[in-house]
Amino acid sequence: MASTLLPRRTLLQLLAGTALAGLPRRLSAAPSRVVIAGGGIIGANLAYRLARRGASVTLLEKTRPASGATANSFAWINSTYSKQPWAYFNLNRLGIEAWQQIDREIPGLPIRWGGSVEWYADEKQAAELREQVRHHQAWGYAAHMIDLATLRALERSVEPGPVAGAAFAELEGSVDPVLVTELLLGQATRAGARIVHPAEVTGLDQPNGKLRAVRTTGGDVEADVLIVACGTDTPKVAAMAGVKVPLKDSPGVLVHTKPRAHVLERVVLSPVAHMKQKPDGRIVTGSGFGGTPSTDTSLEAGQRFLKSASQVLPDFAKAEVEKVTLGWRPLPKDEFPVVGFPPNRRDVYITVMHSGVTLSPLVAQLAAIEILDGVDVEPLAPYRLARFGG
Repeated sequence: MASTLLPRRTLLQLLAGTALAGLPRRLSAAPSRVVIAGGGIIGANLAYRLARRGASVTLLEKTRPASGATANSFAWINSTYSKQPWAYFNLNRLGIEAWQQIDREIPGLPIRWGGSVEWYADEKQAAELREQVRHHQAWGYAAHMIDLATLRALERSVEPGPVAGAAFAELEGSVDPVLVTELLLGQATRAGARIVHPAEVTGLDQPNGKLRAVRTTGGDVEADVLIVACGTDTPKVAAMAGVKVPLKDSPGVLVHTKPRAHVLERVVLSPVAHMKQKPDGRIVTGSGFGGTPSTDTSLEAGQRFLKSASQVLPDFAKAEVEKVTLGWRPLPKDEFPVVGFPPNRRDVYITVMHSGVTLSPLVAQLAAIEILDGVDVEPLAPYRLARFGG
């Protein structure tokens, strides 16, 4: 009978491979000098993941980290009902898993899990919600319809009013996007990344069409690859490499309260207002996620909104407005992410999307594979810039 014992050389190779797999080192011979343009939540995740892989990372932020779309994000981690078709739903579902992983990796991240609740008083909207839930359940999503008693038990401080239909999505969460970005950049720095701000990208040094350095207001930074992760500034920076990235306007207004006692357990999507409470007690609320017609950021406008929303959350009647923010969402023309190398270039990598909070840790993981290992990752295939032609 043949021996089932592995040769000693083979066993040592396997053990060595297992040990090396746990080290934050880049084992491939891919380009090592990576410059990231943009210090929001996507750029911070990229810096963290790439630095852990051993790349030489320099992140450039033109003002200060987390000062653009990240600061003005509702920051809801989800793959709920607008996330279609299946490939996009699945990308966001993997995004939730990536947040769960990073929550295990970095203790103390300001993340609140617990899911989301959504309801409607209008029967037509409730019927649409029931159909959306059934659709996502068929895809294996942990969501289901709930009755009024369950809704009240899940959110005891909420006064839902008439409810024609309500749903609970179990796996979702929310983050404090500014604090998460700052913590990720701190972790990236400890892994060897260099964070530079203020430093605005002003041009590219690319003799014969090959990137050699990124020009900034603080001097040139040598680079093998430039990752464009600068939100609504993406078209401007990408154009320096001769790359056209089509975005469209999508403003969003959010009202931020001063810290309150703990009254919300999860993300709440009511017919009147969407709301969440951050770990520090501040409540963030707005009218929705499809772009808002008003761009009024006065404290008076914020107080009027809280007065209206107090019919759902009575605590708003006592809350003080800390600020009202207007964010311009980095929304590609067809509303789906743009991630990857543009056609005919392997030294510029584009990352721009509206679902930046949900997708940022996943995009960072997949981008690291594509940039450092030279592998085209299948979940990103539908989201290449080439789909726009030109």
